[in-house]
Amino acid sequence: MNEYDLVIKNGTVITAVTTIQADVAINGETIAAIGQNLCGKREIDARGKLVTPGAVDIHVHLEMPIGNFRSTDDFFTGTAAAAFGGTTSIIDFVEAEPEETLLEAAAARRALADPKVVIDYSLHMTITPADIAKLAQVPDAFAAGCTTFKLYMAYGYRLHDGELLQALTAVRDVGGLPVVHAENWDVITTLIAENLAYGRTAPHWHPRSRPALMEGEAAGRLIDIAELVDVPVHIFHVSCVDTVEQIARARRNGRPVTGETCPQYLFLTWDAYDAPGVQGTLPVCSPPIRSQAEQDALWQAVSRGDLQIITTDHCPFTIEEKATGLDDYSTIPGGVPSIEMRFPAIYSRGVGSGLLTPSQWVDMCCTAPAKLVGLEKKGHIGVGYDADLVIFDPHKRVTLSPETLHETAGWTPYEGVTLTGWPEMTLVRGQVVVGDGELKVEGGYGRYVHRTKANLPA
Repeated sequence: MNEYDLVIKNGTVITAVTTIQADVAINGETIAAIGQNLCGKREIDARGKLVTPGAVDIHVHLEMPIGNFRSTDDFFTGTAAAAFGGTTSIIDFVEAEPEETLLEAAAARRALADPKVVIDYSLHMTITPADIAKLAQVPDAFAAGCTTFKLYMAYGYRLHDGELLQALTAVRDVGGLPVVHAENWDVITTLIAENLAYGRTAPHWHPRSRPALMEGEAAGRLIDIAELVDVPVHIFHVSCVDTVEQIARARRNGRPVTGETCPQYLFLTWDAYDAPGVQGTLPVCSPPIRSQAEQDALWQAVSRGDLQIITTDHCPFTIEEKATGLDDYSTIPGGVPSIEMRFPAIYSRGVGSGLLTPSQWVDMCCTAPAKLVGLEKKGHIGVGYDADLVIFDPHKRVTLSPETLHETAGWTPYEGVTLTGWPEMTLVRGQVVVGDGELKVEGGYGRYVHRTKANLPA
């Protein structure tokens, strides 16, 4: 009988396609066998627990500069918080300075991350207006493992439609996948100017300056340009049914379009912007959190499979930084912390309510994102895959607060939310990274994943 390095015994193994009672054996960094009565030099008893793939979050912003601010979690604290929540791989972003090549920017970002990460990571390459002149460098970025390319339709990084056409074409030509922030920036900036002119400066006006209808319009315009170019496209942080309908229609017509939503849109409503004082600034993010009706519709879209992935867009700032926009909501640094709560929260509310099956939960948080972006050995429990695994206690109750979470913003928009189900242990490539409520590795244990493709069939 084979004796493996490590066996996780007696757990309920959940994949995107099945649920079985089985042992999972690991040799080195890799899953070696799945079966019954396996023996290991070390054994972990997972009786009464779920054993899932490590969760994959393909949309996080660690140490991201925005104006004079920088998002509060660095590559160490952010990846540690992710690991406590059962996430074992993330994808962050590269933004090149005007004078940098895309390769130089990627190398600088890796130099920042490599000594700090405790889980594995990769990078999206951002194409800004200043990078349109650098599109000949896109093959170099792809060869460096950045097989996905972030395009903005908003903010200072906003690409006009002609630039969008050029960028989509360059990404298509290397076999990459565009991942896009879709909003109508002209409408947004006009509405912001009107609101400020009338003295409407409170966070209440933030979502009312970014109408759901125009998010859907931007998504539809993106999908049409992508069809013209004949390139797949993934739409980030969907906040409303208007965008869901654009994605669903495109998919019915055979277009390779995928979409994601995030916990802030599934757990919060725009009433949060009416909290007094600085509290109303905290949940500001874009696209904005919307009405209860939109939240309900998003859960239905997730349940139906009209949205394929759940990520976080984790990009928090401190209370003091958020407060700088108290007199002008358009200057509030946007972003909320969700990197730790995502995986257990979607289990608690999604599986707990019956809206999602356990396999749907694993697919949307682990398997589908890994396939989409070309993390070929992540997101699945199968022989030959990386031994990224979570032992998940489906009965453990955790009330979210800054004290129970490991993020560094000092606040959470989910304060007081009680979840049923929480990771007990997180392994990355066979190594226990989190166990017994403690971080078990040092910064630098995580590795950069050099991807060679993207948009694998889901």
